[in-house]
Amino acid sequence: MTTTEPRTGRHTLPATAGAARAQVRDLLHTTGRAPPPRTVTDDILLVVSELVTNAYRHGGGLTGFTAHLTGGALIVRATDASPVIPRTRTDSHPTAPGGFGWPLIQKLSRQVTVIPLRAGKTVQVVLDTTDRQA
Repeated sequence: MTTTEPRTGRHTLPATAGAARAQVRDLLHTTGRAPPPRTVTDDILLVVSELVTNAYRHGGGLTGFTAHLTGGALIVRATDASPVIPRTRTDSHPTAPGGFGWPLIQKLSRQVTVIPLRAGKTVQVVLDTTDRQA
């Protein structure tokens, strides 16, 4: 089940982080309510990018993706094929590539939950859709 394409109710698994961002952007702008402020939208789309990129890069591939709005929040679930729980890299040097996605997801999300599955895991994030500065 996915709710990222409210106009058709039909969904395909995003093949790239860009496709996932487009689905979420469409959801945020086609619900009949005002979209989040640009800075909030930017943070949401960054988290979506990192979730999907991590699933493809470290999780054996994206096997499920959902996004839905509820109240003042967006709930995004990314499922992958790896049972390995994400962790913050401790061996990173500040100038070395990579290692920043998981900390960004944790910092920008209201809540992060990792749900172990028989074949993989789901990372669920709850993201504010209202301006946190207000």
